[in-house]
Amino acid sequence: MLIKQFVDEGLGNSSYLIGSEKTGLAATIDAQRDVDRYVQVAEGLGLRLTYAVDTHLHNDFVTGALELVAQTGLRIGASAEAQVAFDHIPLHERDTLDLGDLTLGVLTTPGHTPEHISFTVTEAGQQTPSAIFTGGALIVGGAARTDLLGHDMTQPLARRLYHTLHDKLLRLPDDMAVYPTHGAGSFCAAPAVAERSTTIGRERRWNPLAQAISEEEFVARATTGLPSYPSYFKYLRRVNQRGPKVLSGLPAIEPLSPEAVHQHMAQGVAVVDSRTPREFAAGHIPGSYGIPLGAPLITWVGWVVPFGTPIIIVAASPAGREETVRQLIRIGYDDLQGYLEGGVAAWEAVGLPVPKVPVMPVVELAHQLGRGDAPSVLDVRFDAEWRAGHLPGALHIEAGRLPTEALPVSPDSRVVVHCGHADRSTVGISVLERRGYQDLMLLDGGFTSWQAAGYPVVQDHE
Repeated sequence: MLIKQFVDEGLGNSSYLIGSEKTGLAATIDAQRDVDRYVQVAEGLGLRLTYAVDTHLHNDFVTGALELVAQTGLRIGASAEAQVAFDHIPLHERDTLDLGDLTLGVLTTPGHTPEHISFTVTEAGQQTPSAIFTGGALIVGGAARTDLLGHDMTQPLARRLYHTLHDKLLRLPDDMAVYPTHGAGSFCAAPAVAERSTTIGRERRWNPLAQAISEEEFVARATTGLPSYPSYFKYLRRVNQRGPKVLSGLPAIEPLSPEAVHQHMAQGVAVVDSRTPREFAAGHIPGSYGIPLGAPLITWVGWVVPFGTPIIIVAASPAGREETVRQLIRIGYDDLQGYLEGGVAAWEAVGLPVPKVPVMPVVELAHQLGRGDAPSVLDVRFDAEWRAGHLPGALHIEAGRLPTEALPVSPDSRVVVHCGHADRSTVGISVLERRGYQDLMLLDGGFTSWQAAGYPVVQDHE
């Protein structure tokens, strides 16, 4: 049995390739849309892709199953309850898929979503599975959240998740290997630790949701303290149910002149600048979204750029441009109009405006905060980060809420924006610029540098 894990750190997810070394048959589990990785690894291992299966209708990424069909001719397996609108094998409890001397078995494991299934792996001659792919039904140190389909579904799904865990998954053998899809860093996930795989025995002993002594306690634990999540989540379940557009490979986008980009922007096309925060601060296209690749871009584009918006890319290099394209198509941002040829330097060379953002050292901010004309400080980190510690007198709004919510400072204010380091600050600054704010500054090193310098920090215990 060969298992290859593909980790997307930006989404906090894992996808898998599982195959038989003896028969050469293989399957993908929860594959992402840029499927060249799975095809290349399978070929390198001498495997033939036979199935692409998904544990559930994903809210956070576009399934790669249809891309794999187009490239390899394999068959798709999906939960019968998912009611997907494309050709597939509808899977029910105790159904099996044959990989020669390996068998994938289906368990219905609802909770994270209503149609959720998990896949056991049984080797030839064995009665008991040796591994299980659990999607979001069981993850390391928790389970995936149940609130993504709306408030009315949150508690009913949590109750179904309780029975999935306690009546089914946690009754499997202690030494069974567990390979979840969601993990640390995923906004689909409740509390999780850094490890990407586990065992049933470990989760039975240490998982907080396994320790709940009643259904009511479980529901309370599973639905309390969940963070906000990106706005694009509400669109992808339907995209995955009807079947995403087949791209037949990574899209090749066209170079555009500065004049062409300017015209496209006037028609509502968004410019996504994936360069580093310092590069963005040194000069950028007015009205562009500054979303560094490391933010990660795959999350923050889906948070602040309206879903379905056509996009032009500004990147630091061809490699950065390709990675930007990969991250965009993984979350369904397919309408890629092209990229700015020559970058911001070409834009500036034809006389178009290039705003800059001053970068303020923490020592300068500390000095200015003692004066009457001190700038406002806007903290764009997550609520939990803010409560754990923040600058005295700072204002707070999560970066993901900046496009739509009332802001705590007026557009004519001097504002220093910060996050933990810099990436989300750039996102926040670009959104504020789009909302008419002009006197903006980036705090160098963010809250981390402020704290490391020994300046005062306030903790919110409410």
